[in-house]
Amino acid sequence: MEIRVSSWTELHEQLFADSWQEALGLFRSHFAFRGSGDAGADLSSALARLRGDAETRERHLVRNFRKYAARDAVPVDSTWNWLALGQHHGLPTRLLDWTFSPYVALHFATANLRHFDRDGSVWLVDYVQAHRQLPEPLRGAVAEGEGAIVFATELLGELVPELGQLRTLGDDFVLFVEPPSFDERIVNQYALFSLTSRPDLPLHEWLAGRPELWRKLVIPAELKWEVRDKLDQANVTERVLFPGLDGLSSWLARHYLPR
Repeated sequence: MEIRVSSWTELHEQLFADSWQEALGLFRSHFAFRGSGDAGADLSSALARLRGDAETRERHLVRNFRKYAARDAVPVDSTWNWLALGQHHGLPTRLLDWTFSPYVALHFATANLRHFDRDGSVWLVDYVQAHRQLPEPLRGAVAEGEGAIVFATELLGELVPELGQLRTLGDDFVLFVEPPSFDERIVNQYALFSLTSRPDLPLHEWLAGRPELWRKLVIPAELKWEVRDKLDQANVTERVLFPGLDGLSSWLARHYLPR
């Protein structure tokens, strides 16, 4: 479902809708959030956008990344840790970046000033409901074995050691995995990844037949500056989300850019 918001207030109402969990007595959303400066962008992964034989290309990309990266770059030597690290550093993979934080998603929807002439968006996907459609043994593991609602790379590695094994488990599916805390950027962005069972399966195609799992909030171009200014006031900026001199420089360059 696509919803075009008209104000900061309506945007918040939609971002936090359905977040009350009666069993917990807490507001805890089951949605993953993904912001985009261009509302026309779909949910194709960087690997899928390369076209061609995605499965063969993925195998070569991960193998060579694993070979040439530092041996101690991941906490545990597993395919899933290497895949997550590669995604974190710009390697084309089947993964897509998401966050548990609606404000982080809003940042990415309004960070690129070159896109302020067009509508932005925030995608919301209910990962709890998505995981109820997983094949066994994945569904049982995430629901019972760890008492978690998203996968850790360690658990996924125990259940499915190699990428190619995913597609042998059954029909197409999507799962959400929380990466190890490789650095402060992962932590500050409250990051998680979505993962499709086939490398050439775009997430938006899988979601198309499951409208109960998602919604897409469209942020009009004319609302972007208000959202951006209020995020800056709340300290949701590059300086926080990308700790270090690069993030600081990006924040200052945007902050002092004349309108």
